[in-house]
Amino acid sequence: MRTRRLPAAVAAASALLVLLSGCGGAGASGAAGATCPGGRVRFGIEPYEDPAKLKPAYDVLAAALQRKLDCPVELKIVDDYAAEVLAMRNGQLELAQFGPLGYVFASRMADARAVASFADAKGALTSYTGGIWVPATSPITSVKDLAGKSLALSSPGSASGDALPRYALKTAGLAESSVRIDYAGGHPEALLALVNGKADAAEINSQQLATARAAGTFDASKYRQIWRSEPVPNDPITVHGKLDPRFREAVTKALLDLDAADVAKVGAFLDVDPPGPLVAVTTETYKPLFDLATALGLTEKDV
Repeated sequence: MRTRRLPAAVAAASALLVLLSGCGGAGASGAAGATCPGGRVRFGIEPYEDPAKLKPAYDVLAAALQRKLDCPVELKIVDDYAAEVLAMRNGQLELAQFGPLGYVFASRMADARAVASFADAKGALTSYTGGIWVPATSPITSVKDLAGKSLALSSPGSASGDALPRYALKTAGLAESSVRIDYAGGHPEALLALVNGKADAAEINSQQLATARAAGTFDASKYRQIWRSEPVPNDPITVHGKLDPRFREAVTKALLDLDAADVAKVGAFLDVDPPGPLVAVTTETYKPLFDLATALGLTEKDV
């Protein structure tokens, strides 16, 4: 049976709304139109890491975007994947960064258009991998051995924290009902479930692995990876498709014109090292995720 719980920090983040000031009155007024819908741009971020840690990194990116657009940028860290899709669908977000699988549903339900993602210093789009880890002393050596065991996943709607591990079960011939799946509430929480002995196995993607190792909260020598996914293209930053095409063009240009230093702190959470400027992406970039959703029969109810 699957259970789902959200960490207190994420729940508290639902009220987090930061207005980055700094636009001159005349400049903002002059931009309030095609490049500044409603007099501001609301930028949604899903809580793939502790919101208290994400906010300072995204403050830097949002402030740089604000300067490029000459328009106030409001940064909003939402509750979860579903809340972000709903906010864009209801016209409460002009921009949003989604996880790759979350983007599949955002494109279908909210007309989210992928325009930019994170690149390395050579200008190549970066990627990450999903993984399933167990203690080094565990008798579990393959996905098939998870039958009758507990598996900590991140949260519904996550590519590496939900769909890809479940697809690994499917391809190994395991029914999901034969594995005790627990949605821990996020990537950090899934890792902690393993570290604290609350689960026999847990999803840990390469991004969370890098962050945890750098923070000293995960000693990889004490654990073993029994499964790794194919590379997944990094998160897209999207713009609402129903907005003025001139705004979509302006914000895309502004994002792609940001300096590497403007996105470096965000890139660190996404295991982008060394980072480069953002690069252009399209729906086609994320076709493998659309295929994955089809293979698993996922719908918006699974987000």
